[in-house]
Amino acid sequence: MKAGSNLEKILEAGHFAFTGELGPPRGSNADEVREKAEFLKGNVDSVNITDNQTAMVRMSSWAASIIAIQAGLEPNYQMVCRDRNRLAMQSDILGAYALGVRNMLCLSGDHQQFGDHPQALGVFDIDSMQLINMAKTMRDEGKFLGGADIEEPPKLFIGAASNPFAEPFDWRVHRLAKKISAGVDFIQTQCIYNMEKFREFVKRANDMGLLEKVYLLAGVTPMKSVGMAKYMKSKVPGMDVPDEIIKRLQGAEKGKVADEGIKIACEQIEEFKELKGIAGVHLMAIEWEHMVPEIAERAGVLPRPEV
Repeated sequence: MKAGSNLEKILEAGHFAFTGELGPPRGSNADEVREKAEFLKGNVDSVNITDNQTAMVRMSSWAASIIAIQAGLEPNYQMVCRDRNRLAMQSDILGAYALGVRNMLCLSGDHQQFGDHPQALGVFDIDSMQLINMAKTMRDEGKFLGGADIEEPPKLFIGAASNPFAEPFDWRVHRLAKKISAGVDFIQTQCIYNMEKFREFVKRANDMGLLEKVYLLAGVTPMKSVGMAKYMKSKVPGMDVPDEIIKRLQGAEKGKVADEGIKIACEQIEEFKELKGIAGVHLMAIEWEHMVPEIAERAGVLPRPEV
């Protein structure tokens, strides 16, 4: 049986964690996963394998997770509530664990109306809170949601997402508290651009004692272009991109906008290292995996510790 979660060991040892992301392909070519994996290997502690992100059909998260393991990465297997009922979810959890997956991220999932199959029925048999609790019940109590015993429980390190910027802002920290109560071990946040608002979120979470109970990884996505920044500001729900970020990118030298985006991301990571209650960073270099080695180097998070 494969050893437990590397990410869990990194966090328990008190190291500043650094996780990445890999989007499975829109086809069946396993080499696409392997090619992306090469840029991440040795640079991150674990890598999120997304589950039909933006409600677009992709290679299944568990299959891409297995390919990632074969390529030398530790996957963080994402599961959304949109596409499966509780039978399929529990079945997939057992299968993924049996094949070596040790981390899981529990998500609601982007609504299907935003993807390429808007007529698809959303399942949402259980929500992300219930999915967290189901995974914890399977792990700690060795029981299925229906009450029957599991012969060999899946000992997963359980994660979830948090968006500190969605409205109403005052409710964000309480939603985090609910996920902690449901049994989550670690949290990865939405991409952070509004640092002032994020500092307030972290302060409130610290004041409530929440960040002593969970590992919080701050989400970072480097901006590639001014167009990307404007799109994220106006079109992506729950995203908070201050005008100062757009102005700073607009002020960059010709051909240096992406470099400025990386510089902003590295400045954020430096602050997160010093911010009380932040256990690490989740780097979402969307379809930009080849830049992860450079970003990790410039952010001063290499070499990754061995535990």
